[in-house]
Amino acid sequence: MRVVLADDERMVRTALRAILSAEPGIAVVGEAATGAEAVSVVRELRPDVVLMDVRMPDVDGIRATERILRTVPGPPRVVVVTTFENDAYVYEALRVGAAGFLLKRAEADELVQAVRLVARSDSLLFPAAVRALATRHGSAAGKPPAWVARLTGRESEVLRLMAAGLTNAEIAGRMDVGPATVKTHVAAVLAKTGARDRTQAVIAAYEADFLRTS
Repeated sequence: MRVVLADDERMVRTALRAILSAEPGIAVVGEAATGAEAVSVVRELRPDVVLMDVRMPDVDGIRATERILRTVPGPPRVVVVTTFENDAYVYEALRVGAAGFLLKRAEADELVQAVRLVARSDSLLFPAAVRALATRHGSAAGKPPAWVARLTGRESEVLRLMAAGLTNAEIAGRMDVGPATVKTHVAAVLAKTGARDRTQAVIAAYEADFLRTS
């Protein structure tokens, strides 16, 4: 698993590199000190995961994430790194496509787990924290978007279980269906919500008030 670190503090990058490089199957292949540099490094090195500081000079982590996901073919999974979990910057980063977020004070094992989890992309990283962010910063519910009515009953159930942080295998067990069926439902949910990944789909669900009204 190839990882790029983007943070304007060298000491932070050094600490992250030391933790991740000690793990089997993970290689830190590049670093960046600004958002603009992060975009350039990712385009050149094509990592699987990017740890992106939210607040950086030149181009912040939100805009850098947006540019990477919009312009890099087969883009990496981006995890934004932040000091404050309720930061509106973090929520905006999730809205533009970040796969999750991680606190700078996280323990080493939490960091490694987060990187491995988002690389698999079959579960939501810290679902309770995402729910708290959506509740605090999400737009006020109005008329439900059209995609809500287009979801089938099964797709609605899958979206609720995705929001709870269940993996595809766990959803399959809960719904008593095969993993392939779950993957099909997840793909349909992403298509109908217009989401890039599970995190964006869940954010859309909270903003539509779907998880409280369905």
